Amino acid sequence: MRIDYNIHLDYSDVLLQPKRSTLNSRRDVDIMREFKFKNSGKTLSYVPIMASNMDGVGTFSMARVLQEFKMLTVIRKHYTIDDWKNAAGTGLKFKYVSACVGTGAMWDENAQDYQTLKQVMSAFPDIPCITVDVANAYHESFVDFVTKIREEYPEKVIIAGNVVTPNMTEELIIKGADIVKVGIGPGSVCTTRTQTGVGVPQFSAIMECSDAANGVGGHIIADGGCTQPGDVAKALSGGAHFVMLGGMLAGHDESELELKDGKRVFYGMASQTALSTHGQRKDGYRGVEGKTVTLQDKGSVKETVEQILGGVRSTCTYIGARRIKDMPKAAHFVRVNNVINKVYDRYETDNN
Repeated sequence: MRIDYNIHLDYSDVLLQPKRSTLNSRRDVDIMREFKFKNSGKTLSYVPIMASNMDGVGTFSMARVLQEFKMLTVIRKHYTIDDWKNAAGTGLKFKYVSACVGTGAMWDENAQDYQTLKQVMSAFPDIPCITVDVANAYHESFVDFVTKIREEYPEKVIIAGNVVTPNMTEELIIKGADIVKVGIGPGSVCTTRTQTGVGVPQFSAIMECSDAANGVGGHIIADGGCTQPGDVAKALSGGAHFVMLGGMLAGHDESELELKDGKRVFYGMASQTALSTHGQRKDGYRGVEGKTVTLQDKGSVKETVEQILGGVRSTCTYIGARRIKDMPKAAHFVRVNNVINKVYDRYETDNN
């Protein structure tokens, strides 16, 4: 048994300190970023905020909106090849989507999501990215599976995770991943930390893993834990190359989930709702590590995205970062005990 007595921080533990800036307007901030990926050799440009591969978030409808902002959507793995073919005729730009596969093929080559991945990549070779997704990427067999996907798709950008430590970040990049997803348990509908007691506070995980990734020529995604635009700005300033959003994009028209009495459900992908929806096996030795919530309908996601990007632009003007790429170099964080004034939280407020 060992205890790390170093302080580990979350988004709520820090604020960015403002400094003198030559930026006169949010309009002056360049939020696009060009990435050169080590293992695939690809060079791609994105606004580095993406939609998670969750039900209600990683949808084709979401992708069609986010592509107008030059943002990536990781498409959930439960679509069929026919769903993909139908979406292809509705204006979907493949540059701004990633296909997704789980880890069932580690044990069964005939796993449905793996077979669908092969069909999708064959039918739509312009898709630049493949996400290999698992909650716990510390299995040796997962690392081997990432290597297998790299061998099968040598020119694709491979996203893999999730991890929260520098050593596994380096391992996944060395074995074939271009981008590593960082985050265990910070999501709004994830209960891994309470169910298992496992995790690392997200802000510290980002700083440590991004440093490791930079050392071996890779990139990371801060996956989970953002509840407001300021958290996205903190993640980018803390070293994340991308930020993945779930809950902040949930509950919108683009969720493709039923609207009932002005509300939509949102659930973790290890929740009982997800297990029931996708018919995953009840084998007697696994517990539920997610929850289901009901959200008030938020309308179109376009306005939410504009608010997020507006917040990031404003952060850049405060800290003097002319480009989103410059945010870590410009950032000076201060530790805090209280981030926001909550005096009116008990009243109904109009955020507009």
